[in-house]
Amino acid sequence: VGDKVMVLARSGLWQEVVNVPATQTFPMPEGMSFEEAAALLVNYITAYMILFDFGNLRPNQSVLIHMAAGGVGTAAIQLCKTVENVTIFGTASASKHDSLKESGVTHPIDYRTMDYAEEVRKISPKGVDIVLDPLGGSDTTKAFNLLKPMGKLITYGVANLLTGQKKNLMAMAKTWWNQFSINALQLLHQNKAVCGYHLGYMDEEVELLRSVVAKLVNLYSQGKIKPKIDSVWPFDQVAEAMRQMQEKKNVGKVILVPEAPKEESKKAEN
Repeated sequence: VGDKVMVLARSGLWQEVVNVPATQTFPMPEGMSFEEAAALLVNYITAYMILFDFGNLRPNQSVLIHMAAGGVGTAAIQLCKTVENVTIFGTASASKHDSLKESGVTHPIDYRTMDYAEEVRKISPKGVDIVLDPLGGSDTTKAFNLLKPMGKLITYGVANLLTGQKKNLMAMAKTWWNQFSINALQLLHQNKAVCGYHLGYMDEEVELLRSVVAKLVNLYSQGKIKPKIDSVWPFDQVAEAMRQMQEKKNVGKVILVPEAPKEESKKAEN
């Protein structure tokens, strides 16, 4: 009682009071704010396990990170920086490129005006060692083709299903139709790996998740990772918070809090 904890839960966290099993709580490290704690677990566990458990990231390798200015993207960039001489390709709209360069992206690519696969090949003709794929559909095929021999593609989302404010049935049908498919024999000839990751289905893997969180807390305490907060919104401005993401304005995490910070506490912080 009284401990400050970070919480993992599949849903139901946009509330003032939540109830979760003790196994889904993790003590917050010294000096961490609640906003940082809210931004840490899902994104950093995902990025860590994709890069290191599936991707086996090592010095002198190259990684393509889609949606590089988002939550998992910013986490993955910071984690790549903990390994020596990793070349990072990051896709994001042009307005975010300066921020991405500052955070360690070697080659930002504007996916809206350029073919990112062509841009990667201009710099690295053989392709990359690891592709993080949150897009799905035809982009997964592009990702697979961008892999060097012994490269790994890790797919962890299907962002291409969402094209606007509402579910778009045409987009869903198109993404489903273009979904990447490969058989074991083709994999054998290509010398490549395809992995799928979904943190939401890891509920039973308590020891595994605890070991990952322990590593992340250690990295945080060393100052090697720090969750990037784009903005903080009270519950009654949830629509504006969603719009911030929908219009792709955010760099880092959009956080919801039960109520707006009081003016006095803001002044105290200043």
